Amino acid sequence: MTLSNVDPKLVFAWQAAHSIARGSPPPVLDRGGFRVDTHSEKEVKRWVFPQPCAGLRAIAQDITAPRHYLKLCGSDEELRSALPVRWEVQPANYFMIAAAATLETRPLPVGYRMELQQAGPVTRACVIAPDGDLAASGYTAETADVCIYDRIETAQDHRRKGLGVAVMIALGAARRTLASPQLLVATEDGRNLYANLGWAVLAPFAAATIPEG
Repeated sequence: MTLSNVDPKLVFAWQAAHSIARGSPPPVLDRGGFRVDTHSEKEVKRWVFPQPCAGLRAIAQDITAPRHYLKLCGSDEELRSALPVRWEVQPANYFMIAAAATLETRPLPVGYRMELQQAGPVTRACVIAPDGDLAASGYTAETADVCIYDRIETAQDHRRKGLGVAVMIALGAARRTLASPQLLVATEDGRNLYANLGWAVLAPFAAATIPEG
């Protein structure tokens, strides 16, 4: 799928569910993008743009302080070309959609166990190691439009055991509505994991911020 074919409504739906998963305010329309006034320790505001536009360039010109993030369904080069030099492009990510049917549950390694916790539209899956430590975890947030996956993480000492896959499968099996699109934003490393699970890249997902200091 090319950049121009990424549906802005899908991008908005992803950001709306992502805000629910993170406990952030809902996104609002702002100059061709979707703004979230996060006001967290790491981030004051973020904008997500389905494609490059004049509004993206205007916001980039206006902002001079760190802890503001501009994100684009496009390549690092496309985002860089819209920014003043004070902005720094972050490591590449990918906007992905599940293209395959739900996968069957696989057994965990001996001694590990899966726990699911649900709080309204948010589900958390945790893999507990034999010693009681948190080995892997991840979240979904469901709305009427989409199911998004977020913060899929495996602790360093427990990698290469299929725990990330197990978390994804458990979260997928816990969905309330199976017909909704499943979306996530993956790192370069995560992209390969999700591709093996039947996910497809909709677009590169570039990000930039102004460095501190």
